Amino acid sequence: MTGTDSNQILIFDTTMRDGEQSPGASMNLEEKLRLAEVLEEMGVDVIEAGFPIASNGDFEAVHEIAQVVKKSVVCGLARAGRKDIDRAAEALKPAERMRIHTFLSTSPLHMKYKLQMESEAVHEAVVDSVTYARSFTDDVEWSPEDGTRTEHDFLCRCVESAIKAGATTINIPDTVGYAIPEEFGALIRMLFDRVPNIDKARISTHCHNDLGLAVANSLAGVANGARQVECTINGLGERAGNAALEEIVMALRTRNDLMPFVTGVQSENITKASRLVAAITGFTVQPNKAIVGANAFAHEAGIHQDGVLKHAGTYEIMTPESVGLNKSNLVMGKHSGRHAFREKLRELGFELGDNALNDAFRRFKDLADKKKDVFDEDIIALVDDELRADDRIRFVSLYVVAGSRGPQTAELELDVEGEIKSTKSTGDGPVDATFNAIKELVPHDANLQLYQVHAVTEGTDAQAEVTVRLEEAGKTVNGQGADTDTLVASARAYVNALNKLMVKRERTAPVALSA
Repeated sequence: MTGTDSNQILIFDTTMRDGEQSPGASMNLEEKLRLAEVLEEMGVDVIEAGFPIASNGDFEAVHEIAQVVKKSVVCGLARAGRKDIDRAAEALKPAERMRIHTFLSTSPLHMKYKLQMESEAVHEAVVDSVTYARSFTDDVEWSPEDGTRTEHDFLCRCVESAIKAGATTINIPDTVGYAIPEEFGALIRMLFDRVPNIDKARISTHCHNDLGLAVANSLAGVANGARQVECTINGLGERAGNAALEEIVMALRTRNDLMPFVTGVQSENITKASRLVAAITGFTVQPNKAIVGANAFAHEAGIHQDGVLKHAGTYEIMTPESVGLNKSNLVMGKHSGRHAFREKLRELGFELGDNALNDAFRRFKDLADKKKDVFDEDIIALVDDELRADDRIRFVSLYVVAGSRGPQTAELELDVEGEIKSTKSTGDGPVDATFNAIKELVPHDANLQLYQVHAVTEGTDAQAEVTVRLEEAGKTVNGQGADTDTLVASARAYVNALNKLMVKRERTAPVALSA
């Protein structure tokens, strides 16, 4: 159905496209395939798998996802040029259900400085691009980039022409996160009031979070007739991110009294998807993040604890179980076996192949020998490392001499594309010595932009989780590693970042990618 004649809200996930534009976020092919599988299982309606013309890697990812996804619509992004649309159509060819999403800037600011085109030329390009995309598929989406700063008359004209040319979805992006909810809702309502053929297309929202209003704006769009919401897991996205899928879905579910709409998303899979995205991108979820943060269902104040114990509804407007955060019945320790470990991983939302499972189980047993209590958070941090099956560089061992007397030294072994390499380096402290050793074994010119350590759980035996950010030639990546030894965690994090940088080197997005 189109227009406002349905209470069904389509969820369009763009984690693999817009989410991956976050500086530092990157996913390889295997990780994208794993995420696509989780999104489809979750019930996401449309999966924007990438931007096929951006690189061979992006093309391959969209093409592979198009082959394996059967229920969800697989979407590829394209600018208004025919080469972009050809590339997207080719990548999407294996899909059972495909969509081409094409876009062009329409705001005065973007037309003048970014496109350097007059409005008539922009309008002509909109019609041409939608018409051409429609020659490949009946499912075409068009977006006016910077739509919230576009003059209303011109926006209406372009939307009407895009629908006439064959667009079945019209997406209105708040590209720079400038709008406020009342304003954005009024913009959507204005389109319904002024565009004569608006009932021939589904209206969509795509809101950025620069003012912290992406979810509020999206919901305002829904209240005024939009029937698709573009969003990402954990709100991942460039700058301040996108509307968070988990917040959209749970807001509609929890406040169905005021917003009588439904989605097809199985909310019980939200935590699983959130953890997966955090693990493969290196973007940890802040503890107080709505729905999926570690503190989202935590109650420390005595009066809150008392209330929750008497009746959960006193301080919980949704249950942890409704987002897949189930209370664990499996307590893990050094006597736990492989079967129990596998069941714990499934409970936490992870499915590992045999090789990764064996490596993770070995590290779990080592951890259980060091720690009295092994918490779920410990296992999640540990498994994150094992999700990187295609890494070209793998950590093997590290021996460090540190202290006030110096010199601080690091003896390091790495597996570099199947060959074991070792070296001994010195540095200004043990971390510097360790990173110098990595540079000797894997020469590179990347700059260290961030080195951050936090404890996964409480206690002196807690695992350290280290985040490393590297920058090279304008490309930024985040790496993570966990271990009870902070220096080992540091080495793992740096190696993880280097592996991501290698993937990023092969992928260069073209200019004017946004929407």
